[in-house]
Amino acid sequence: MATMDTSNATQGTQHLSGAIFSGEGWLQGELSWHQDKLISVSGQPVAERDAQPPYLVPGFIDLHVHGGGGRDVMEGGTAMDTIAASHAQHGTTSLLATTMTASHQDIVTALEGVAAFRERQSAGANDSVAAAVIGAHLEGPYINPGKLGAQPDATRIATVEELALYHQRVPLKVITLAPECLAENGALEWLLEQQVRVQAGHTLATYEQASEAWDAGVRGFTHLFNAMPPFNHREPGLLGFALAHAEYAEIIPDLVHVHEGALNTALRAIPSLYAITDGTAACAMPDGEYRLGTQQVFKHGGCVRLRNGSLAGSCLTLDQALRNLVTLGRSLGDACQRVATLPARYLGLRDRGQLATGLRADIAVLNHQLQLDKVICAGREVQR
Repeated sequence: MATMDTSNATQGTQHLSGAIFSGEGWLQGELSWHQDKLISVSGQPVAERDAQPPYLVPGFIDLHVHGGGGRDVMEGGTAMDTIAASHAQHGTTSLLATTMTASHQDIVTALEGVAAFRERQSAGANDSVAAAVIGAHLEGPYINPGKLGAQPDATRIATVEELALYHQRVPLKVITLAPECLAENGALEWLLEQQVRVQAGHTLATYEQASEAWDAGVRGFTHLFNAMPPFNHREPGLLGFALAHAEYAEIIPDLVHVHEGALNTALRAIPSLYAITDGTAACAMPDGEYRLGTQQVFKHGGCVRLRNGSLAGSCLTLDQALRNLVTLGRSLGDACQRVATLPARYLGLRDRGQLATGLRADIAVLNHQLQLDKVICAGREVQR
């Protein structure tokens, strides 16, 4: 177990000792925080092979979360309270609430629930310690109806007017769309002006269309390999373009959505490939029936599927994603970067994703088996 000194708790200063992943390398030493900020990170530099657990690593950041703990973002209401608390128990200290392709009103209802949670969290009114919801990821409805995957068939053309209404309710940080389905109406330009990260996904884009989208400012790729045409050496498509040119892309490392060979290919090709869960209400829940937007999904055998057998999001948590990456042969430090540092860097978040003085006190404590012993979120311990 991590050594945690609370002798100065009355002054709000707390300490943890162990092997600290600073973002670039390892220190054997101690970190301290006051309230929600790290005030000291110190120790002797060590090689990862010589680092002695517990491992103190940055809290995880998940940029694609539909649900967890039995609740779904699209429910609205208080669903976000359960989702954010559930993922925090698995080391996620920041996340993006992710919507589904749906009617305008259903998306508004979902975002209003997220906005209400963010207001309560900002005011300190939530009883439980939960992951910070830093904004929304709009997955659809501006996708290709020929590549719905598990998305409902409620696609439409993006407009500035509709996007602005969503952005007013919850800051849009990421949007997934099919670039070949955009109209020349200023929507993409507006998104880029708002500094929304625009990602290609649920798409039938050709290599040439992907290249045009790249030139226009599309820089991300949603759940790489999934909901896009497979690679063909004569028709490489959007996937081929991503493998050849992308700096960032998200991927689901549950070893179900993507074969380990394909995952290793992407890890070699895309420098800043980062992990997401695409988690559904089934995350951290027993096998059974759950909701994904307006659809019923079924968790069984470590995956989530529609009634017809198609994959429908996942039941992955980021602590398991980290362990899966290590199982594939990545170093623990590399895995930490892909579940924390790189997602923060992609969004331009300068206050989290690393353990350094002055940043948020978001800490995951792992034992020698890489199981979570403790989670600290904005300086407060998550009850597990």
